Amino acid sequence: MQKIVESKGKKFMGWDEILDGDMPQNTSVMSWRGMKYGIEAAKRKHEVVMSPTTYAYLDYMQADVITEPKVYASLRLSKSYEFDPIPAGVDKKYIKGGQANLWTEQVYNIRQAEYMTWPRGMAIAESVWSPIEKKNWNNFFNRVEQHFKRLDAAETKYAPSVYDPIFSVSRSADKQLMIELSTEVPGLDIYYSFDNSFPDRFYPKYTEKLSPLRMPLHLK
Repeated sequence: MQKIVESKGKKFMGWDEILDGDMPQNTSVMSWRGMKYGIEAAKRKHEVVMSPTTYAYLDYMQADVITEPKVYASLRLSKSYEFDPIPAGVDKKYIKGGQANLWTEQVYNIRQAEYMTWPRGMAIAESVWSPIEKKNWNNFFNRVEQHFKRLDAAETKYAPSVYDPIFSVSRSADKQLMIELSTEVPGLDIYYSFDNSFPDRFYPKYTEKLSPLRMPLHLK
């Protein structure tokens, strides 16, 4: 296959599984199974595009796994923002760039494609184009919120799941189920209820771990 591609004057690139074979030195690698295969390829002096599921798969869920229809795994906006296409310990001349992937076997229309792309596409773009020392999550998200206004004006769909709570479940010493809540965006308050009503700011404010099995939530 590589010979056919190169006979057309093109350069051959394959997903990182090709590292398992005997590939020529001029073969480029698309690293999708995390960063480690891209690191391995770069150390073997192959050109690499970093496209890891860890940070850049936009077909993954965007909120906590208990709040969205199941799709493989969850990838929150803040995690995408951690993406650094040039990992430590490799010669950066072999890293050609980064890429986000939106596979559409579970995306059924263009509105859903927009929803899955934004705002995580912004996080990937800044990660690829900005030096890591200039990145700042709080500064980035302040700008994302301004882009939300632009997307609203353009009637482009996007995911507001960055405002959704993050659930962490554990058991206390007496085996009681405990639920800890946190937020992806600093400064948000969480309100909860025990009666299946949707809470607003007049309900109890979350301050410590809770024990109910179910509780509708509202963030402000």
